[in-house]
Amino acid sequence: MAGMTTDSAHRGVRLERIENSKYVVSNDRGGQIRIGKGEGTDFTAVDLLLTAIGGCTAVDVDILTSRRAEPEKFEIVVDADKIRDEAGNRLTDIVVTFRIRFPEGEDGDKARALLPDAVRKSHDRLCTVSRTVELGTPIADRIE
Repeated sequence: MAGMTTDSAHRGVRLERIENSKYVVSNDRGGQIRIGKGEGTDFTAVDLLLTAIGGCTAVDVDILTSRRAEPEKFEIVVDADKIRDEAGNRLTDIVVTFRIRFPEGEDGDKARALLPDAVRKSHDRLCTVSRTVELGTPIADRIE
């Protein structure tokens, strides 16, 4: 497509096993989180996928709307159903719910008016995570 540019910056994380089914995930910036199979408070990989979907769109919507007014409440809930069928384990019916409230007044009115467009732009174009999930990007495995 003419006129389109591509940000080809590489992204990556590293998982290191700390015990059976528990891992520390590190990013290139030095951040770390613990994940596992859902015992205790560790996040699961599915939790992280839902977090990534919500986090990606949260940043987009926050940047676009908070230019108009600082939100009084900003909460995003991401729900999905996990199923197992002939296609294998997967999530279906992923729903992102935006619970955002802006203050009364002209600036709050501007932010409220912009909110539906900001959500649509994030979903249709800006959020790398949800775009990747919806477009069904292939995943390659490599053993070294």
